[in-house]
Amino acid sequence: MRTKTLKKNKINVVTLGCSKNVYDSEVLMGQLRANNKEVVHEEEGNIVVINTCGFIANAKEESVNTILEYVQKKEEGIVDKVFVTGCLSERYKPDLQKEIPSVDQYFGTTELPGLLKALGADYKHELIGERLTTTPKNYAYLKIAEGCDRPCSFCAIPIMRGKHKSTPIEDLVTEAEKLAANGVKELILIAQDLTYYGLDIYKKRNLGELLQNLVKVEGIEWIRLHYAFPTGFPMDVLEIMRNEPKICNYIDIPLQHIADPILKSMRRGTTKAKTTKLLQDFRAAVPDMTIRTTLIVGYPGETEEDFQTLKSWVEEMRFERLGCFTYSHEENTHAYNLEDDVPEDVKMDRANQIMEIQSQISWELNQQKIGKEFKVVIDRKEGGYFVGRTEFDSPDVDNEVLINDEGYLRTGEFFNVKVTAAEDFDLYAEVVK
Repeated sequence: MRTKTLKKNKINVVTLGCSKNVYDSEVLMGQLRANNKEVVHEEEGNIVVINTCGFIANAKEESVNTILEYVQKKEEGIVDKVFVTGCLSERYKPDLQKEIPSVDQYFGTTELPGLLKALGADYKHELIGERLTTTPKNYAYLKIAEGCDRPCSFCAIPIMRGKHKSTPIEDLVTEAEKLAANGVKELILIAQDLTYYGLDIYKKRNLGELLQNLVKVEGIEWIRLHYAFPTGFPMDVLEIMRNEPKICNYIDIPLQHIADPILKSMRRGTTKAKTTKLLQDFRAAVPDMTIRTTLIVGYPGETEEDFQTLKSWVEEMRFERLGCFTYSHEENTHAYNLEDDVPEDVKMDRANQIMEIQSQISWELNQQKIGKEFKVVIDRKEGGYFVGRTEFDSPDVDNEVLINDEGYLRTGEFFNVKVTAAEDFDLYAEVVK
């Protein structure tokens, strides 16, 4: 027993779920490092902190399986302690405590000081912007707000993350400056809803002013916008995007559906006509903008007619980037009161149909890029290729540029390349000498 008590603890933080969770894990690790704790990310350690996701069925299953995996390791003596935090823990803490009692302690999404205390650390308020980033060194997520005030019927985020709370501009600029000092060149702005930014603290939608401050940060070359809500979008952002070379001509705007009966039931606060007009305004203001969206199929009451409306619209709009998900029936959401009446096989078939259409659109758009030059950032080396991205591509979810170059392309550096070939979701290119 004596050797065990003298052993130096190593804390392993395991991250599941979305980019917001990645950010939260990085803040946790920064706090632990400031407390002189040895901390690693998804490596071996005798103390494990699992940052869980509780958004939809697949994510919840992955989180539970990961908890069970580390509880088993605890029983085998491989790890000493297991702590669970994040959205699943926020949403289902009493159930988890009952079903998996071997976990040492469960914490919700707002209980960072308590989690740190359990890990023998103090919460340091002065650490604005101090994080231990886990992404490749050239890009980092910048979470500009927490929570969400939207009433979407299918979404459990407000249950797990609370009401919308914007982070002040000066704090975000400080954080961006620290990231830039550490070599970060691309900021990916994230929140449950970028559109709402500033309403709570500035009494106006203030994303534009935030961007005008962030572009002044020395060392930052690209700023990318993720997760904007279509209703109430601050249109001044488009002018700033068009005029500021640092702001990528890219926006991630999850639209979820387009058939009016489904939009109404989803409580999205918009219509097919309004959404189509918004996207037309986007493209008129920034002609070479890449629009990424996500859609949900199989929502309660989605008829074949609703689905055909969605299909036709996807063909018509020709989104540069698109993801499609099947509806997940989530407890304590408004839609949970509806009958989950679309069979799973029909949901999957509809999702596959949408993605087949998108695959063809993406292939056609990519063919138009052959012979053209683009500025790319190098993310990594993989096999015989250096893998990069254009300003029109976000990490992990979008197209990649595969560069077969005999020279050495440094990760995080920008290069001009010429596209030589294209597939559905990848471009092949060579460096312009």
